[in-house]
Amino acid sequence: MKNNVFPFSAIVGQDALRRALSLCAVNPAVGGVVVRGEKGTAKSTAVRALAKLLPRIPVYEDCPYGCNPDIPEERCPVCQARVQEAKVRFKRRPVVTLPLNATEDRVAGGLDFDLAVKNGVRVLQPGLLAKSHRGILYVDEVNLLDDHIVDLVLSAAGAGENRVEREGLSVCHASRFMLVGTMNPEEGELRPQFLDRFGLCVEIGSEQDVETRARIMRRREAFDLDKDAFHERFAKAEAQTADSIQAASALLPRVKMKDSLRDLIANLCAEKYVAGHRAELVIEQAARAHAALGGRTEVTEGDIEAVAPMALLHRTRDAAPPPPPPEPEEQEEQQQEPPEHDPPENEEEDQELPPEQEETQEQEDAGPPPPPEQEEAPPEEEMQPPEQEEERESSSMDKIFEVGQSFKVKRIQAPKDRVFRRGSGRRSRTRVAQKQGRYVKSRPRKHSDDIALDATLRNAAPFQAGRKAEGDSNLAVILKKEDLQERIREKRIGNFLLFVVDASGSMGAKGRMVASKGAIMSLLLDAYQKRDKVAMVSFRKDEALVNLPPTSSVELAAKLLAELPVGGKTPLAAGLVKCAEMVRNALVRDPSMRPIVLFITDGKANVGLNGGKPVPEAMELAERLSLDERVHYVVVDTESRGLVRFGLAGRLAENLGARYFQVEDLRAEQLVDITRNEDW
Repeated sequence: MKNNVFPFSAIVGQDALRRALSLCAVNPAVGGVVVRGEKGTAKSTAVRALAKLLPRIPVYEDCPYGCNPDIPEERCPVCQARVQEAKVRFKRRPVVTLPLNATEDRVAGGLDFDLAVKNGVRVLQPGLLAKSHRGILYVDEVNLLDDHIVDLVLSAAGAGENRVEREGLSVCHASRFMLVGTMNPEEGELRPQFLDRFGLCVEIGSEQDVETRARIMRRREAFDLDKDAFHERFAKAEAQTADSIQAASALLPRVKMKDSLRDLIANLCAEKYVAGHRAELVIEQAARAHAALGGRTEVTEGDIEAVAPMALLHRTRDAAPPPPPPEPEEQEEQQQEPPEHDPPENEEEDQELPPEQEETQEQEDAGPPPPPEQEEAPPEEEMQPPEQEEERESSSMDKIFEVGQSFKVKRIQAPKDRVFRRGSGRRSRTRVAQKQGRYVKSRPRKHSDDIALDATLRNAAPFQAGRKAEGDSNLAVILKKEDLQERIREKRIGNFLLFVVDASGSMGAKGRMVASKGAIMSLLLDAYQKRDKVAMVSFRKDEALVNLPPTSSVELAAKLLAELPVGGKTPLAAGLVKCAEMVRNALVRDPSMRPIVLFITDGKANVGLNGGKPVPEAMELAERLSLDERVHYVVVDTESRGLVRFGLAGRLAENLGARYFQVEDLRAEQLVDITRNEDW
């Protein structure tokens, strides 16, 4: 059995992966590594091979927690209860695999059923966090791990201990491990909070060189044919690698770093707009480990250059995060401030104009006033030079803009609740009433016949001694009605995504519609992957139209998006009314549905319903829509960033109770998620 693991030094290529794992083995303070790459690129193989190279550790005999005899204050409850000092033995560092379907009690630990039945006492049965102490906790496809399990792992990794408060237990034990995760980005991204917990990140792919690919085949075939002979072939290289890691670990405490190099690290992180300060600490610790592997006691710039890309790969941002939108009161004050040039003669009339005409009037000194036909022109567009006047005059005519570049969007999902639903898909987790889906936890039985046998037995175990003493039952376990627990299951379902698109003339200015179509296309591609139903409403001129009724055909939605014309005024209120109709009809068909409505607009309403004031009317309608808590809104502001901004889309988001983002914030590499459960 000892030769069933492929040798670490026999892995072809993947130098970055092997270097990152070696750094973590030398210095646990690096914080683990996440490996991103395609399937079949030796991710799992490298992790398991590394464990064979690590030095053995001393442990107490029969200790289920792997306590370190050299640190008496961290002894587990079992070792503390020993009357005599236990024998010490040496064993390999444990490599514990965390399955994707692991339950909370399996990870953190739960009631020891055998002891509870036999002795009527509550004792913790160690979970995976206990078994991985002083070893490696390995999570394959870590991006698919359930959020509540992620929280348990993060809590233990951050505190270095696992605290269990459940089933009448209150236990705390040490839990320090090297966290190693692998993931295939094609199957979904990882939560930013979890991703940042990994010290290093390496991205690997398939080897493209033909000779290298052939060498991989030959080595794998040789390993499968005769494992012992293959291990003997690489025994010397394996011993050298193991000795190098052990020597570097011993040298690490003597490795020093100059302050000037710390300044260099800080500059690197600042240039990459890294959030937080964990990156600097990781680079310092990784550079020390890199120097130790080189047999040096002084960190050099070369060490920093070697490890910085791995520490910054998953933390780098393209730009500094944008400032938050100003509060509505501040926006109104800014709009009421007099411009630097002379104010209009009739101030009262100027204040009553719609935003588009207001800004046009403020720009009168910059050029001649537009002709009457230009009332629908983009309101905030600056006066164009004479050669572009013809283009401005045609802005009220219908135009069709190309679809902008698509990109990977942040995750959009509705928050969790306790409603039981039916359906299929891949976006949002929900509780399900049928006997399908993953069993995540249990609760006292109410009406379900989906009994959680494990939880029921644990619940009844402490009372068995007393119940058997009271009666003559020959049953191994005596159950009562109050012991019964039912399963709570979860599965992913698709959502109903309604796109409400501003197709007015102002969207044609400064490439807004091109960028907006690119963002919508990106969201449609995401909806296809999550098996969502989509619908599309557009509003322009004086009406709102249903361009696409609810459908699962994202291809049809993409075709209609490409052909969507732009021109005319902005009837935002009509768009809100049509949105309410679509959502109401969808909820009538399926009351358990979770609609997500995405408004793509600059919010500059200039057409009301039945002659009403456009902006106040739209804001009042938005407030009324926000009263239905079953519907969740996202507002994507397409207004250009500049010195003069009206911020009406921000006000719309506030009245809707929506998440507010500018169109650039949809990109996956930006700082925040569009919607996270805890953020609604």
